[in-house]
Amino acid sequence: MHSSPSLKAAARCLNRHWSEAPCEGKRLHRYYASSAKPEHVHTSTMLPAPRIDYRAIVQNAETKARNALQRKAPLPDDGISKIASLYKEHTDISTTLNSKRNERSSVGEKIQRAAKDKEVKGVLLEEAKTLKEDIAQLEAKLSTVADQLLHLALMVPNDTHPDTPIGPEPAAKVIHMHKAQNLEMNPALDHVSTAKALDLVDFESGSLATGSSWYYLQNEAALLEIALTNYALTVAMDHGFTPVLTPDVVRSDIASRCGFQPRDHSDPPVSQVYHIESGASSPQLILSGTAEIPLAAMFANKIFPAHFLPKKVVGLGRAFRAEAGARGADTRGLYRVHQFSKVELFAVTTPDKSPAMMEEMKRIQMDIYSALDIPFRVLDMPSEELGASAYRKYDMESWMPGRGGWGEISSLSNCTDYQARRLHIRYRPNADPNFSKGSPSPTTQKDTAPALPFAHTLNGTAAAIPRLIVALLENGVELDSQGKILAVHLPRCLEPHWLARSVMPNTKIQWR
Repeated sequence: MHSSPSLKAAARCLNRHWSEAPCEGKRLHRYYASSAKPEHVHTSTMLPAPRIDYRAIVQNAETKARNALQRKAPLPDDGISKIASLYKEHTDISTTLNSKRNERSSVGEKIQRAAKDKEVKGVLLEEAKTLKEDIAQLEAKLSTVADQLLHLALMVPNDTHPDTPIGPEPAAKVIHMHKAQNLEMNPALDHVSTAKALDLVDFESGSLATGSSWYYLQNEAALLEIALTNYALTVAMDHGFTPVLTPDVVRSDIASRCGFQPRDHSDPPVSQVYHIESGASSPQLILSGTAEIPLAAMFANKIFPAHFLPKKVVGLGRAFRAEAGARGADTRGLYRVHQFSKVELFAVTTPDKSPAMMEEMKRIQMDIYSALDIPFRVLDMPSEELGASAYRKYDMESWMPGRGGWGEISSLSNCTDYQARRLHIRYRPNADPNFSKGSPSPTTQKDTAPALPFAHTLNGTAAAIPRLIVALLENGVELDSQGKILAVHLPRCLEPHWLARSVMPNTKIQWR
């Protein structure tokens, strides 16, 4: 079959862009050659139940209860003591059940030996019948207690880093400032006014098409999203992160295992996610709130040789937030919207490497925002802002003069083994470093002893596009004395990623 002229032209165009792109063939070869194929525990699409360390909760009950209180976790006041009580009950039932099962086996052997003695056999059969009923009752009771125990234990948040400030959001500790001198408020620099004057965002059509807090990016704003996305991906790839395009639809169970709760704690509760209608027999699906969720699912139910860790990926996906319209002034413009593009960093490490990985990911984020030439600060977030999964969390905020304050542009969390225990992400500490890079033989559930340690997971925002657009417009717009827009200055690092520069000869975009 011969290619048409249009297909040949398209191929030449793709080859040209590929050859000019910062990601060269050598780098891609390095990514794929170094990608270890982990062991899959089994082929089922359903994950086993989360493996919670109940003993650690019970043995550290006072610390766990205080930690849950300091983090405002949705756990009953007596939740930890109830877990301890249920754990003891579960242990006692298990001990009795095992004893009954042993008795049943012994009776079964006696029945075989007494095959010719009908009287003895009859007595043994009655005993076996009673044991069967007892075992069935114990198994049912054990199942009920196990469900209650798991339900409560899943409400227990991750432990908290000892340096984390205690308290609500104002207790956050500033650990770094960039270009944060002489900051002033200036309503004239509001990004909404700039976007409307330059025809960058169509809020009215977005509201008509879908509803409030939906929007169309157009003209230079559409190109700015593409440039920011490619820039953030390029920086992450330069630091060894493998690019991934994620699905935007995930099972609600996966989101829950990652630590995302489907409802907040307002009265009445407000849904934070968009649910997708499906058949009664189908798993419940939701629109993903962040690429972190499908990226975490990539590693679920897998076992990695320790020397193949860390695994680092950077994902591009759409984030969907159903609660965007419930935050008052924050709903103005692009700051808090229902859908946005997001470039997400995700890493899987051994426990000893996760603190260093968190600092590495923080440096990548700071490199991105420093080059964007916007004022920003890094915060060590306090206990009440950590959510369920984070052991430690950094937020980065940019000064937004038009909004009149600091606005969050990214976050970074070390989730330690919280997500890994729920998603069954493990590693083999003593794996042979000369192990083949091919696909290992599958490991069955029976072969994977519980002693295999769980990995640590970390996630961080490389680029939440609308927030960065707000920061760039409000810090980059230049006005004359009458308030008329003279230009919008964008950082030079985005220029190589800017598409079709000749299409808009009258643009007010200038590179600085």
